[in-house]
Amino acid sequence: MSNPRIWNRKLHRWGAIAVALPFLVVVCTGILLQLKKQLPWVQPPEKKTANVAPQVSMDFVLESARQVPQAGVQSWSDVDRIDIRPGKGILKLISNSRWELQIDLGTGAVLQSTYRRSDLIESLHDGSWFHDLAKLWIFLPSGVVVLGLWVTGIYLWLLPWRTRARRTRTPPPTH
Repeated sequence: MSNPRIWNRKLHRWGAIAVALPFLVVVCTGILLQLKKQLPWVQPPEKKTANVAPQVSMDFVLESARQVPQAGVQSWSDVDRIDIRPGKGILKLISNSRWELQIDLGTGAVLQSTYRRSDLIESLHDGSWFHDLAKLWIFLPSGVVVLGLWVTGIYLWLLPWRTRARRTRTPPPTH
């Protein structure tokens, strides 16, 4: 049982089985994340205004956010982050409930209020949604195994080529 080709096939087969579910999660969520700008269901499209410099106070931004009940914003502790896009004239306020509000930098008006799924999909993609330890103890080793599957798969793919090349170089035995 010391044949490296047999061991390579077994490692390839069992490695694929071991990482099947985590890898499926990574691939499916990765596809969604690649398309997040094209799929409004994943991430809301960004609005655009003529205002390029912030003209509203942060207190006014908070007050505007309070006007959208779905976002669940009552205080700054309900806000996950704010992303200011001066080139588009907006700021995006993302609440802890994953609701995204796009607010006009000039007027403070809420231009769009939509649920944002991209952060949830990212946490599924890296495994942190399941548990912080799942990220390091399941998804990271799965990535390493997938890298090994790639290496063993290339080897398995090249093997017939190598065998054919040997046959053409080696003259047939003469008796």
